[in-house]
Amino acid sequence: MDLGVRWKLHGDGRTPAPGAVVRPDERLSWPRTIGLGAQHVVAMFGASFVAPVLMGLDPNLAIMMSGVATVIFLLATRGRVPSYLGCSLSFVGVAAVIRAQGGSSATVTGAILVVGVALFLVGLAVRRFGARIIHAAMPPVVTGAVVMLIGFNLAPVTAKTYWPQDQWTALLVMLFTGLAVVCLRGFWSRVAIFLGLVFGYAVSWIFDLVLGRIHSVDASGKVTDHWRLDLSGVGGADWIGLPDFHGPAFQWSAILVALPVVIALVAENAGHVKAVGEMTGDPLDDKLGTAISADGVASVLSTAVGGPPNTTYSENIGVMAATRVYSTAAYWAAAGFALLFGVCPKFGAIVAAIPGGVLGGITVILYGMIGLLGAQIWTNAGVDLRNPLNLVPAAAGIIIGIGDVSMTFSDTFSLSGIALGTLVVITGYHALRAFAPAHLKTTTPLLDEGTSSYDDTKP
Repeated sequence: MDLGVRWKLHGDGRTPAPGAVVRPDERLSWPRTIGLGAQHVVAMFGASFVAPVLMGLDPNLAIMMSGVATVIFLLATRGRVPSYLGCSLSFVGVAAVIRAQGGSSATVTGAILVVGVALFLVGLAVRRFGARIIHAAMPPVVTGAVVMLIGFNLAPVTAKTYWPQDQWTALLVMLFTGLAVVCLRGFWSRVAIFLGLVFGYAVSWIFDLVLGRIHSVDASGKVTDHWRLDLSGVGGADWIGLPDFHGPAFQWSAILVALPVVIALVAENAGHVKAVGEMTGDPLDDKLGTAISADGVASVLSTAVGGPPNTTYSENIGVMAATRVYSTAAYWAAAGFALLFGVCPKFGAIVAAIPGGVLGGITVILYGMIGLLGAQIWTNAGVDLRNPLNLVPAAAGIIIGIGDVSMTFSDTFSLSGIALGTLVVITGYHALRAFAPAHLKTTTPLLDEGTSSYDDTKP
């Protein structure tokens, strides 16, 4: 059985020839391949260790399980889909909602484990029936709206939790990170979040040195005098040790909050597979279902031991595009590095010490970018929001998600925010489409006097 773990040497093993690419089943020399693996780890670091911190989970375990998830993904796709699976940011809002309802880390991981199972089943369905079932159930107008409301639902987390801890550090980090994203080139622009974190550490240390303690809310929400950067836990942390494993716990209310995120994960995987196929010149549509199922299995395994869910990382697509090296051997090397970081508690202590103000500046940009990915889905698919058939369900669902609107059905069951917004978008769209007059499905929208015709193939 071909597991995709044999690679042919590309050319002289040094650099790709002009205009050539190193294909997934090829590699450069092993020293260069290992170096590229390290580069992939750095590229995913910014988001992949911020995400577990924001979710209240162990960053060491998150990094370790990202390596395990990457291995599972590479084996499942037989080495045809080069990808790194890092911690998914799509669940940050879900974790915040579950914890606000009194849920523990076990409740958070239990709810997300169920989402992993759902993602696995979606992947099996795609393998059986093809990608058309995704487009039928979740057309771009629905997918874009759900991704948007998931991202923008996170705004209060930044505004109420992180930013108030140190508003001036947050402002400086936001400005620096924004400049890094826009002004830097190549690899450095793709690790802008990581650079923003390093900058934030330095600013917090300088402010503590020059200005002393800050009087503001701390991570627990209490107003106290405290150091911005507290590294007291780093010195006592071991260099080698296992991360914090724990089992999941299952609550229906938490599961219902988390389930809508499966839509975002399907969209992320589909976009990743399509992008890699176009860059390598190897159409990968036949691997879409396998990729989705592999992501689901990896997320189930991670959350079963207390880690966060995983998803394909666009940051690593950028590294591949810049280097023209799509070798899966580099991802095996990256997975190895991640496993080593996972058994270093001192690394986890450094990550856990990220000041709240630094997270405030980072998340202002990061959460907004997650939300605007929904708008990008609309733009790429040509979704016409002049058509009320698209506009009404999307508008209603997004406001419900952002405003955290709730519906109470009984003393023990209610829906709000992400879960309710997603339900409104999906059911609203399909219900309105069933009852809408034919001219809204086939002709120019009625909200203005535009002259372009509405394409029913782009719902």
